[in-house]
Amino acid sequence: MAVAVGIGVGGVTVPAIGAPFFQEHDQDYSKNKTYQQGMRDGHSDQARNRDHSKKRHFKKDEDQKAYESGYQKGHGN
Repeated sequence: MAVAVGIGVGGVTVPAIGAPFFQEHDQDYSKNKTYQQGMRDGHSDQARNRDHSKKRHFKKDEDQKAYESGYQKGHGN
């Protein structure tokens, strides 16, 4: 259970470090099909010196994130 604790600084409440919204989580998409498609597209574009030649859009936000993550990894960014 996470507890949000604020620290008052000059009349402004600043969330304490460790609050859930400050933690960045890199998700492991390696087994996700859209991630793998992104990897293939990114690698292909990098080999042909292109930048995002295929604009793919997915219904699920999580699939879009997985694809973009795979594309960046495959493109070498």
